[in-house]
Amino acid sequence: MQCEVLTAGYSYHTKPFLSEAYPGLTHYLFRFQSEGRCKVLVDGTLRTVETGDLLALKPGDPYELQVEAETQASGESAVASGDYYFFCRGEWLDQWWQERTRPALISIPLHDDLLSICRQIVLEHYRRKRPYKQITDYYMRIFCLTVDREMTAHSARADGGQSFLAQRMRNYVEEHALESFKLEDVARNVGLSTSRAVHLFKACFGQSIMQYALRMRLSIARERMLYSPMSLEQIAELSGFSSYSYFHRTFRARYGISPKRYQLELLRQPAGREGETEGIGPAGPAG
Repeated sequence: MQCEVLTAGYSYHTKPFLSEAYPGLTHYLFRFQSEGRCKVLVDGTLRTVETGDLLALKPGDPYELQVEAETQASGESAVASGDYYFFCRGEWLDQWWQERTRPALISIPLHDDLLSICRQIVLEHYRRKRPYKQITDYYMRIFCLTVDREMTAHSARADGGQSFLAQRMRNYVEEHALESFKLEDVARNVGLSTSRAVHLFKACFGQSIMQYALRMRLSIARERMLYSPMSLEQIAELSGFSSYSYFHRTFRARYGISPKRYQLELLRQPAGREGETEGIGPAGPAG
């Protein structure tokens, strides 16, 4: 059965953006928020999309996107929103969609495995050539099945009340990952003791709070290394690292390669760079 990727890309917004309002999509749209936040039209209402949120729309669903400036602690306004987007069609997707109820907006763990799949879809889409174009489509199937696995695993890890608290802690970490925070701050946000919060988070997500924050910072830094014009020193600072030397040491320990070499090797690949614009592909609006 067919699963065809029509358009795939990455959008990184540094300026306010308002898309054209589309009354009905002609294909499936998957939009995974990898950094920052924005607003999308869901069930007739503009809802805030946070880091780690997946927008999944079927043909016929309306689509609208807004990226707004937000006031920072310093009082300055800033814009930061990064996302992967995929327009797809095919019988395989039709069957996959009908297997369960699919909410338009869901929150799933933002881990490097899923981001790597997103990156690979974009890379393969830009260099796809017959007879190898199917590689992109198979990666899209992996993405869909990975989303199902994450949703199932997350719901099975804990009971409803505990899962809700763990989710709130994860949301707090995602919202403050680029800032300096303490374990006590996370625990206080959900009304738990620090020891209880640490235990619950580890039980639900299989890693410590600070490990999760560090992986988020590294993933965000990797996106910026690919899609932003900032220097590595700026990326390290704006991605939550106290110094470039710490970022360099942590990055090498995690990926086995220095940030500079990693960036140079990836930029040699024939992948598109969306910058801060929205692409318009055969399936409609992107980003």
